[in-house]
This record gives sequence, structure tokens and C-alpha cells, in this order.
Amino acid sequence: MRRTIAALFLFGISFGYLEAAVVVYLRSIYDPIREHIHPGRAPGELFPLISPQQLADSGPENPRRLAIEIIREAATMVMLGSFALAVARNIHQWLAAFGIVFGIWDIAFYGFLRLTIHWPQSLNTWDILFLIPVPWVGPVWSPMLIALTMIVCGLIALQRGMRARFRDVAIICAGAAIVFAAFIWDFRNTMSGGMPNPFNWPLFLIGLVVWLLGFAAAANAPECRGSQTARDS
Repeated sequence: MRRTIAALFLFGISFGYLEAAVVVYLRSIYDPIREHIHPGRAPGELFPLISPQQLADSGPENPRRLAIEIIREAATMVMLGSFALAVARNIHQWLAAFGIVFGIWDIAFYGFLRLTIHWPQSLNTWDILFLIPVPWVGPVWSPMLIALTMIVCGLIALQRGMRARFRDVAIICAGAAIVFAAFIWDFRNTMSGGMPNPFNWPLFLIGLVVWLLGFAAAANAPECRGSQTARDS
């Protein structure tokens, strides 16, 4: 178990650096375009976003680059999931391992960006989190809270050998869906080139609480406690 957790941390940290390096390269491409469209923008400021039409008008190669970036994001999730699969023995361990490696990857990503290009300026800085299926945006605080939650829950699940019931998994998924809704709440505005509206913290926190309630129910299920007792004995 210790070797598994060490492998997840090492992979997540190293992959986080790769993700940060890719973003540094992408910014060298898109920052001049963003500065041309929105002159006077503060250094490192990502908003307002470049709209799809503005991106197409800036050169025919840019929509193709955007498509490549979207596929790269999907490939990143496949890689994280594949590594978690390699160290897991069943679906329950896979979910726990994926949560750990995803959370480490995300935190390492922001840490290495801060070290390399001194961004984000603070945890209140707004970021584009994902592009699939529409842009996810929010202050850095929000993905960091999700990453920490995934790491802690994943570590507990791995060490306790948790086997969540369908009901508990459904509650966790419902919480995750609410969190997702908070991230894309304003996507029509941001996609069209508007400045982000205030982040929907109430919706985000409701989703996070529902998520944690589902996890707590799974952790305290009789079969989970029985499995833990058997291992301890």
C-alpha cells in the first residue's frame, strides 16, 4: 500500500509539471493574440476569453490548435485513469487511486506554474479549468478544494479497503454533478468574451457537502467497518 501511494504521488507530481509546462507554451502562443484583441490587459490575466470567432479571425491555424488542446485534455484524463488502473485491483481501488493521482496532479500543476511563471498571483485568481464540454472557470481556490477532497477521500478509501454501495456512489456522483454545474454556471457569458460573473460558491459548497455526505455514508457502512476490522485483526 505504501508503494502504491508513493507511486501515485510521484506520478501526479511529475505529470503536474508536464501540465504546467504545456500551459507555459500555450500562453506564449495565445497571449499575443489576447493582447491584440484586448489591449491593456494585465499580465497573466486570462479574461475576457478569446471567443471562438475571434480565435478563427486571428488565423486559420488557431481553431485547429484549440481542437488539439481539447483532445489533449481528454488524453490527460485517460492517462491519469490508466495509471490508477495499473495500481488498482478492483473498481473501488481504481476510483480511490484516480482521486489521489488527480488531486496531486492538479495541486502540482498550480505549484509548478507559480514557480515557473509566478502565476496564479493568489488563490483568488480566476482560471480556465477545462474546456470539455464547455469552459469550466473559477477562482483557483475552487479546484484546489476539490483536489484536496479527492486526495483525502482517496487515501481513506485505499487504506480502509472501502467498497461503496450503489446508493453512496449515487450520492457522491450527485455532489460531483452539482460542483460541475457551479464551474460551468457562467459559460455562455465567458465563451462570448464577457468577464466572469461572481463564482457560484453556494452551489459549489452544496455540491461539495453532498459529495462528502455520500463518502461518509460509504465509510461508515457496516461492510466497510467489517472489512477494516478484519484487516486490523
